[in-house]
Amino acid sequence: MKEDEVTKSGIVLPDTAEKEKPEKAEVVAVGPGKLLKNGERSEMPVQPGQKVLFTKYGPTEIKIDDEELLIAGLDDVLAVVEE
Repeated sequence: MKEDEVTKSGIVLPDTAEKEKPEKAEVVAVGPGKLLKNGERSEMPVQPGQKVLFTKYGPTEIKIDDEELLIAGLDDVLAVVEE
């Protein structure tokens, strides 16, 4: 069994931390954008059809008509992937 790693600042990184990598998925729909203080909406940085990397534990899993989907906020999206 591998020991946990400790950073110089004292943060303990468990053995599982280095094995967990971002997940990849295709965007099927997006919301209207974040509501700004001035009442307008921000432009969405991702669009349907794009592939994105996202944090493993951020999105919420749902099932619609026997199809498993993820709902993720923009804070969960790490990058847009061009293939």
